[in-house]
Amino acid sequence: MNETTLNGQSADIVSENIQRLKQIFPEVFCEDSVDFEKLQAVLGEYADDNEERYNFTWWGKSRALRLAQSPSVGTLRPCKEESKDWDTTENLYIEGDNLEVLKLLQKSYHGKVKMIYIDPPYNTGKDFVYPDDYKDPLQHYLAMTGQVDEEGKRVSTNSEASGRYHTNWLNMMYPRLRLARNLLRDDGVIFISIDDNEMENLKKICNELFGEDNFITSFMWKRKKEISSDSKNVAIQGEYILTYGKTSSAIFASEPLSEEYIKKSYKDPNSQFPLGKWRPVPLTVSKGLSGGGYQYKIATPTGKVHDRLWAYPQHSFQRLVEEKRVYYGIDGNGVPQRVIYSFESSGQPVTNYWENIATNKAGKKEILDLFSDNLFDTPKPSSLIIKMLRLTTANDDIVLDFFSGGGTTSHAVMKLNSKDGCKRKFIMVQLPEPTDENTEARKAGYENICEIGKERIRRAGEKIKAELQKKRKKQPSILGENASVHPDDLDVGFKVFKLDSSNLKKWNPDTENIEESLLDVIENYVDGRSELDVVYEIMLKYGIDLTLPLEEYEIGGKKIYSIGYGALMICLDREITTDVANEIVRLKEDLKPEVMRVVFKDNGFKDDSVKTNTKEILRNAGIDEIVSV
Repeated sequence: MNETTLNGQSADIVSENIQRLKQIFPEVFCEDSVDFEKLQAVLGEYADDNEERYNFTWWGKSRALRLAQSPSVGTLRPCKEESKDWDTTENLYIEGDNLEVLKLLQKSYHGKVKMIYIDPPYNTGKDFVYPDDYKDPLQHYLAMTGQVDEEGKRVSTNSEASGRYHTNWLNMMYPRLRLARNLLRDDGVIFISIDDNEMENLKKICNELFGEDNFITSFMWKRKKEISSDSKNVAIQGEYILTYGKTSSAIFASEPLSEEYIKKSYKDPNSQFPLGKWRPVPLTVSKGLSGGGYQYKIATPTGKVHDRLWAYPQHSFQRLVEEKRVYYGIDGNGVPQRVIYSFESSGQPVTNYWENIATNKAGKKEILDLFSDNLFDTPKPSSLIIKMLRLTTANDDIVLDFFSGGGTTSHAVMKLNSKDGCKRKFIMVQLPEPTDENTEARKAGYENICEIGKERIRRAGEKIKAELQKKRKKQPSILGENASVHPDDLDVGFKVFKLDSSNLKKWNPDTENIEESLLDVIENYVDGRSELDVVYEIMLKYGIDLTLPLEEYEIGGKKIYSIGYGALMICLDREITTDVANEIVRLKEDLKPEVMRVVFKDNGFKDDSVKTNTKEILRNAGIDEIVSV
């Protein structure tokens, strides 16, 4: 039987990387230390010890790297009262500093996210930049939730007068992007909105973190139609969306042929080609083409003979003739070409210039339609995010936005699911940044951005369902791609979690009061924390998806939590008896999970003999993994 004790930390990225390195180069390890001279020797010509090599660095980069690699001892506490459809939804809304949240998500969502979209601060000198504390980021977050530093000054802007204008921004972005990459699937893609202020620096750190070979493109989005003198008498109408794949396997879906493209590239149907819009495609190949081609003569209907190197063998060309798929030019004398129809096309590649998508004005209108107030200055339109979702996601893919702001990404996910019937899931992460006292948001009663984001999801979800229901009452033929989507099948809910210190005192020791810390091992819940708080912390630290179904059972006054239909069983009661073990065995027989793990409170057994008997009962039932907290 495997009996372990769960610690209170998030994934230890350094330790995991060392284990990977040990698997690849076991010979460079002496006990658990790396012999760098031996590693250099093993790498041979791939090792570079030249101090003048090409690299991108700045003040604080090494500390930012250590910050990304240091485990978090925090947790995410469930908040049912602010959630929607708690028992059924698979969406998450997380309040907290996204650096700590990304650390906490490393176990549960490592390699599971298909698409990340973020709209981080552009570093214009007016927007918010997260001030990280290199000593204890979690305690720093808890102290600065009100957005004031130790002297009581606001720390919400990154002014050029700070002396480290670009450095502060880089130190914020670098560890977050490093952690975000771990969450992406191998075929996952990240989109990052940015403008000219930090475009060059952002691309440099992304090249380092994602690899230059995985750079896909920098999309240019026309965010406004108006022409105004924004900078040095230049009208700034566009923004960039820097895009990387986690690996080379990240591939975009084709876009449907646009009406404009069809109009320019396809000919109208006629008596010769009546099936629809069509265009001719060359049948010839170059002599230097690998594979050669096929040499033979083709006579046109007018008798002109063309002796060329063709892409098809002669019998395949003859089949095209029989199917009336060959075009000989306007006069019938031209070099034969194959005819294809627009409806046969699998689509066209996406262009890197996005001109005909909604602008920021459309984003504002979406907010106005939902709230009747202008709560944000430059919200992104949901159609912009929908375009990214169409290119990269489908089915039940997970979408992450860890600068979620007003919740545009969640709105886009729900809207697209209502159109194509997919069941994409979103994870939104946002710092509870206070709204300014003079803004429309504060006047409307929203104390921080998270309150706006959560309310937007509630309102947008109900609006999408109402619109879909209204369409379904009409003839199905006008529903288009969402004809099969039922409003009740849409997931427009979300589970709210909030970043906090650990729920267990032994994972939060008071180093200045050892006696008190030892007593906390016996009474190990932090005051004011519930059993459900602890259950979700165990799930998080164990690497269990936070949206898995959770059911409660009771035996002899003792509560048993079943997560994921029996994949994980938790009992945190005191004076546990063997009746609890027998009930868990019965649940295993009913639920039939592939693997069952059981978690008990470390000091929860009535005595040592009960603990021993409980283990034996579970072992005989084929449950070999018991964890204590």
